[in-house]
Amino acid sequence: MKPISCAVALTAAALLASLTGAAGTPAAEAADARKALPSVNMEAVLKAAQIDPRRPDDKLTPGAKASVLLVEKALRDRRLLAAKWVDGYFGTTTIAAYKKYQKSLGFTGLDANGLPGKASLTKLGAGRFKVTHAVTPGARASSGGAIVNTRTKNMLAEAKRLFGRKLVLDQGSYNPGGDPTSAGTHDGGGALDISVKGMSAATRTAAVRALRRVGFAAWVRSPRQGDWPWHIHAVAISDPDLATQAQNQVGDYYLGRNGLADRRPDDGPKVTIRTWEEYQRR
Repeated sequence: MKPISCAVALTAAALLASLTGAAGTPAAEAADARKALPSVNMEAVLKAAQIDPRRPDDKLTPGAKASVLLVEKALRDRRLLAAKWVDGYFGTTTIAAYKKYQKSLGFTGLDANGLPGKASLTKLGAGRFKVTHAVTPGARASSGGAIVNTRTKNMLAEAKRLFGRKLVLDQGSYNPGGDPTSAGTHDGGGALDISVKGMSAATRTAAVRALRRVGFAAWVRSPRQGDWPWHIHAVAISDPDLATQAQNQVGDYYLGRNGLADRRPDDGPKVTIRTWEEYQRR
């Protein structure tokens, strides 16, 4: 057999290197470039976007500053956010800027609610940052005859398991023009009203505790609080499809409030506040 020439051997080696992504090849350089990009933690950004607009001060949401700053810098460079607001605080001004950005992409309705979704955040970060800890609501589905999304349905199933009995929905999500007493809370995803028929006060509290444990901001609502019957109101924390009113309720829940217009102290059982994603990783 004739020996392989040095030129042929080098060509074969180069081809193998390009296919395997060896150091110095275009494939490896592209991979290195992706690795070099800073990360935006979507879970942290969503948390700040729900809490910061409801704060009475300018305190930053713990663990969110670095990711929020990257998002705000990208919005600034698109001339959607003034430089003075690039501060790591995802308040109402940054919410409004992000909403403009979503609309510039052609998004409407819930896709332009000011909360960063995976698609818009990924587009914003192209060449600037990579998105980690993505949160997706999933497709719309039916739960007990009410419309929810897949994430909410999974959360509800786990809450039922912890509670040890059924949870019957009076109202689901994506329900614009529904119960007028809801004031738009159910227009988007993640919002539920749950029947308390046949439940004692202790059982109602146990149901709220189970819902809170899996990542809902949840409260027992009574007729003395509004023009509605007894029920449990729950909002899936960090659902990117939340209507503005539901976003505000989640922010108030983090801040120890009751999620109502009077913003009184939270009257529900105390649990460690976690999102669904945090609950799954616990």
